Amino acid sequence: MSVLKTSLRNFLAHKGRMALSAVAVLLSVAFVSGTLVFTDTMNTTFDKLFATTASDVTVSPGGATDDEAPQTGRPETLPAALLDKVAKAEGARNVQGAVASLSVTVVDAKNKNVGPTGGAPTIAVNWSPNELRSVEIASGHEPRGPTDVVVDAATAEKHGLKLGDELRTISVTGDFTAKISGIAAFKVTNPGATLVYFETATAQRELLGGEGLFTQITADAAPGVSDEALKAHIAAAVGGGYKLQTAAEAADAGREELAGFLDVMKYAMLGFAGIAFLVGIFLIVNTFSMLVAQRTREIGLMRAIGSSRRQVNRSVLIEALLLGLVGSAAGVAAGVGLAVGLMKLMSAVGMELSTGDLTVKWTTPVVGVVLGVVVTVLAAYVPARRAGKISPMAALRDAGTPADGRAGRVRGGIGLALTAAGAAALVAAARAEEAVPGSAWLGLGVVLSLLGFVVVGPLLAGVVVRALGVVVLRVFGPVGRMAERNALRNPRRTGATGAALMIGLALVACLSVVGSSMVASATEELDRSVGADFIVQSGTGQPIVPQAQAALEKAPGIDHVTEYKWLDVTVTDPRGKKAEQGLAAADPTYARDLRRETTAGRLADAYGPDAMSVGSDYATAHGVKVGDVLTVAFKGGKPAKLRVAAITSDQANVDKGAMYTNVTTAARYLPADRMPHSLLLLAGAKDGQETQAYQALKDALAPYPQYKVSNQADYKEQLQDQVGQLLNIVYGLLALAIVVAVLGVVNTLALSVVERTREIGLMRAIGLSRRQLRRMIRLESVVIALFGALLGLGLGMGWGTAAQKLLALEGLGVLDIPWPTILTVFVASAFVGLFAALVPAFRAGRMNVLNAIASE
Repeated sequence: MSVLKTSLRNFLAHKGRMALSAVAVLLSVAFVSGTLVFTDTMNTTFDKLFATTASDVTVSPGGATDDEAPQTGRPETLPAALLDKVAKAEGARNVQGAVASLSVTVVDAKNKNVGPTGGAPTIAVNWSPNELRSVEIASGHEPRGPTDVVVDAATAEKHGLKLGDELRTISVTGDFTAKISGIAAFKVTNPGATLVYFETATAQRELLGGEGLFTQITADAAPGVSDEALKAHIAAAVGGGYKLQTAAEAADAGREELAGFLDVMKYAMLGFAGIAFLVGIFLIVNTFSMLVAQRTREIGLMRAIGSSRRQVNRSVLIEALLLGLVGSAAGVAAGVGLAVGLMKLMSAVGMELSTGDLTVKWTTPVVGVVLGVVVTVLAAYVPARRAGKISPMAALRDAGTPADGRAGRVRGGIGLALTAAGAAALVAAARAEEAVPGSAWLGLGVVLSLLGFVVVGPLLAGVVVRALGVVVLRVFGPVGRMAERNALRNPRRTGATGAALMIGLALVACLSVVGSSMVASATEELDRSVGADFIVQSGTGQPIVPQAQAALEKAPGIDHVTEYKWLDVTVTDPRGKKAEQGLAAADPTYARDLRRETTAGRLADAYGPDAMSVGSDYATAHGVKVGDVLTVAFKGGKPAKLRVAAITSDQANVDKGAMYTNVTTAARYLPADRMPHSLLLLAGAKDGQETQAYQALKDALAPYPQYKVSNQADYKEQLQDQVGQLLNIVYGLLALAIVVAVLGVVNTLALSVVERTREIGLMRAIGLSRRQLRRMIRLESVVIALFGALLGLGLGMGWGTAAQKLLALEGLGVLDIPWPTILTVFVASAFVGLFAALVPAFRAGRMNVLNAIASE
């Protein structure tokens, strides 16, 4: 009990010094808890939606797939006659036919797309009594004729739509207009989709291309009939060839589709939280190391009056436990606030989440508190052991803990060995000939080199800080030299403080090199490979509707328009081995629009009758050569015998591994209604008419805002923007680790000022002004920050270079070091150091000289 009381008294006595460490724990735990709350809330939102909208049993076409509708623009259908069979099944009631299509674009009277831009779909459906499960008509009435449309309330509010406004719906069957007859409000949270409702006959005609068709048939179970029993009865009534799901099975399928997206987001965010925890460990270690050093005399007295090593050790660990509990509890609460903030952010980009669905499972606070406490106690373990080893007599004679020279040499040797091993692994990754083993070497190299730099940090501090002192500090005269000596006074502390900043900046540098190299590589390949003047495609992956393609082909100044369709096929090689493949069906002009190198044959010949090309990787793996005949089974069509006329090199990145054939060849083996629409169109301008053709294409596509015309300069800019946006998101998440590192610098300086109180008083007494004192502390902070930045940026560029060499195996062969970004981060680190020193320098400047000299 006395140990607990002592620990509690020490914790409360040094609560100001513990505050920043507690903030580090708080931020890290908040990120973990916030991530868990956010993903649990998303699951709750979609679970409620699935539970509300799903009927007891749903009948779908047996051949329906998730990827077929975007290619053909038409979903798989069921005949209306099936509705009667389901209705006659034992135990079935409330049988309804549903029509739904995701391959639509809805525009308002100003030709503005009213669909979401953040990834959620635009869904056009028929109005039926089933819709009243999830929505209610807030104003107006349901669609009653071909000119009526109902729109969801969120979309109406966002785009200022009201009753009587006209909407144009664009689908592969053509364009049609309708006036808003009603606005439907969701009873549950709509995660961001735009929904438009039409009467059943209109939906069948305009979305499916004919009446008497449905995309699904739903049925509810009569009282006393289970969902499984109803499913069995309906299966018996309709026969085989259909896909039947109970409400639970449909919900599970929906969750499975969503799981991939949620898992990527969840684990990515937890990964960044782990980085923040790693950085926080250095802060906690530094805090307790300095507190132990400052309490050496106190610990010595405790040992002299009978406290054992174990009791001293336990006392420090109990303080760490208290720190972990306080920081973790606050972090869990902050995590809920962070989750709400993430929900607001997602709403801003188009995914609506309601705070009414906020879900905090009991496991979330448990995970947060346990994780925070365990990390804090483990981080404090080494300082606690050091405290337990203090000799009573040595402590009474010395105001600090003497350095262990032998331990320092051992640590330096271990650090150099780890660093060398990490460098060797990175070199092995850069020289790897295959991606999988190369990735393993890269991961090993990153871990070992990071550990090596952390362990060898105190040894590097002595060298790097002196070099920085010559460049940065010496210009400030005696004050600069004192700042340098203060930074060198305890290399272990300086190394640990710099290491916290090093980790975050190493990741920033690595990702900057990789991102810049990706853009440079793609740009070089576009210049080398793409011969088309213009590229037309949808940002959401929708196919090019026939009416838009027809408008493009009529645009003045256009020499040719190349179709590019993607087909799912099964290819059987001459040895009888089958493989699921993608086959690109294009016009012969595609060979000019995309210059692909061949290892055998001529690519132009692949567009001849019953001809095709294969990639070099496939040819090598399957022993295929020019002249061989492959059996190609078209999904939804007839099998074909196609002659291999060319083998393309897979050293390229654009269309790597693609197989090509002529559109007319594919059309002979696929029914017209199974032929996909073009995923993109490539166009070439007539000589000297590039500018006029560019504008003509834009004018032709003006009625179709879902598509964008890009010349090569536009395409490169889009690529750069996409990579830049991704990097900005990553940098934003890494900012948490950098914030924790800055707190570490602040904490180190604050405790250092307390440790040097008497020294500061003596310097002030012999003439050091307050302004000079504050400058000394600021310069010390700057040099520590620059030390961490120099190590981090150097380490990160090494990681990035090795990663780029690995990516070169996938066609990204240009290494580009973004020197402006690297230099900006390095200079910004100096300002980080200045910012971190503001409060400690201000407090040092306000010290009373006599009180400082009199302090122990």
